[in-house]
Formats: sequence, structure tokens, C-alpha cells
Amino acid sequence: MQQGFQSADNSADLLAQVQAAIASHTPLRPRGGGSKDFLGRAVDGVVLDTRNHSGIVSYDPTELVITARAGTPLSVLQAALDDAGQMLGCEPPSGNGAATVGGMVASGLSGPRRPWSGAVRDFVLGTRLITGRGTHLRFGGEVMKNVAGYDLSRLLAGSFGCLGLLTEVSLKVLPKPQCSHSLRLEVTFADALQKLAEWGRQALPVTGASHDGHALSVRLEGGEAMVEASRLRIGGDTLDGGYWAELRERRLPFFVDARPLWRLSLPPNTPPLPLPGDVLADWGGSQRWLLSDADAGTLQAFAAMHGGHATCYHAGCEQPFQPLAPVLMRYHRQLKAQMDPHGIFNPGRLYAGL
Repeated sequence: MQQGFQSADNSADLLAQVQAAIASHTPLRPRGGGSKDFLGRAVDGVVLDTRNHSGIVSYDPTELVITARAGTPLSVLQAALDDAGQMLGCEPPSGNGAATVGGMVASGLSGPRRPWSGAVRDFVLGTRLITGRGTHLRFGGEVMKNVAGYDLSRLLAGSFGCLGLLTEVSLKVLPKPQCSHSLRLEVTFADALQKLAEWGRQALPVTGASHDGHALSVRLEGGEAMVEASRLRIGGDTLDGGYWAELRERRLPFFVDARPLWRLSLPPNTPPLPLPGDVLADWGGSQRWLLSDADAGTLQAFAAMHGGHATCYHAGCEQPFQPLAPVLMRYHRQLKAQMDPHGIFNPGRLYAGL
């Protein structure tokens, strides 16, 4: 446990705050450690702080499931897993130690291992949620799946607190790999994509692949014999394994730039694109970090044209998330109306009027 960390069930107080906000029609801004405050549109609402509602509720390493309250620091949960030789397969960013379990799920952000192990939503088994109707419900696990045909536990991943207040999350965890080795190869981005496709067909144990415009960085994980055989096959120079944490936390020199930062999510094997700015590729090329002064409309239209979407990581962006097609926006509005009929949770954070 972290020094000074205290476990406490503060759900009754959180529920009372939500019920009071409903009665007074006061917008709320759910917040944990604040490590994702810069993401999304600005919200004019009262902060609903979850950090006093924290602690690991249950964890049996033999079951590969851990349940924690939403305000639990992600670092506390990861320390407990590490002691048992386990990990979160989605490798979420820690926000330099500020991230909480609830914020991890609400943002749905995954790290370099995501294409090979899965996204945050793939590891969510169950949740507890205070809804915009002033009720505290449990979803997933052994109890009810949903209320309206939705897998609500996983639907909450990436909802940015717009559907309700997460109070508890049950997550599937994975054993840590026995061996890990990272390599760096001087190849072009186009050649890197070809190599990654070839290694995928050969089932090499790749769990990280990034290209910085000059070289391909690769992480191999698994049994010692398999990792060693793959290392000899791939070649290249040994890379410090700390690179992946620096990439995950956006601490690499690439990210030290005054230009707005964008994240483009694209289909696998999308070739190099003529993007207006500097690019660092992650997720084997499916995620491309872009530093560019181009306007939001241009970049998001470009991403959509290539089958993906673009998200602005620069605070103050008027249109940070990819515009939705009319039919998808209608579904979003209908879901919001069901879960938060009074519109008190993070109004406008994702899209204006939502």
C-alpha cells in the first residue's frame, strides 16, 4: 500500500451528493486524481471527488479478478497485483501517479500492450454506478447484465463520467510475463509495418511496437526460451525496457512540444499517411501521435477518411472528440436520457448538448 493511503467506503455520501444535485438541477463534474482533466470539453459543474471512496474490496489471485473502489489510486491496485505476480493487461497510463481506478475506466485509455492483450473495456467484469436517477446499482458479474440490452459495465469504459458516477470496478487481471526483452531496429515506418505483419503471422511474442520516424522499437514477452529465440530472429539493438513506460505516460522527448497533440486511432496495417506535422506511431501503427497546428476539422476529417478517428490531447480544444454520425449521436442521446435524465453528469464533456 502507498504511504498515507487509507481505505474507506464513502458511497453513502457520494449518493447523497448526487441526489442533492438532482433535486437542485446542479451539474456535477466527477473527478478522481485529475490526470485526465485536459481531455474533453470544459464542464461548468461542481466537482464530485471520488478519492475518499477508495480501497481494494476483494482480490483472490487464483481467480485472476480484483475489485476496487473508484477512488483507489491506480498505483495502489498495481502494487497489489505486482506482489502477486500479476498485472493489468491493458497497461493503462498512471498519470504520473495521480490516476485512479475509476478514472482509468471512465477514460478507457490503454497503453502499448493494448493490441495484443486488449483494451480497458475488455478487462471490466462488473461495476457499481450511481445513476442520474439517484440510485446505486451493480452491473456485471453474477448479477444482472444490464437494464436495456446494453453491456453497461463495459459501456462505461470511455464514457468520461457522462452516464453516472462509477463507485466500484471488478477487473480481470493477467499473470506477468516470465521474461521481457526490448529491441530497436533502424528501419523505415513502411518497412516496420511489413515486419510486424510478418511477425504476427509467425506468432512471435510481440507485446509492444512503436516507430518514432527513425526506428522501430519492439517488446517481446513470454517464456524465456521463446523470447530468446524471437530476439535472435528479429535482431537489432537492445532497448531499455523503461521506454514503454515513458511512451505510455507521454514522457518521451517527442511529447515536449508547444504544438497541439493529437491521437489518431486507425485500422491495423494502415500505411504511412501524409499527416501535417510530426508523428510517433504506437500499437504497431494503429495509434499515431501527431503534433500539428492543423485545425480540428481537417484532422478529424482526414482520420475519418482513412477509417479511424482523431482525439485532441490539447486543453481548450473546442472539438476534442471525433464528430459522430447522426445515427450514432441519436443513440448517445437516448442512452444519456435513460441513464442521466436530468443531465447532471459532465454535461457537454464529450459533445455539446450531450
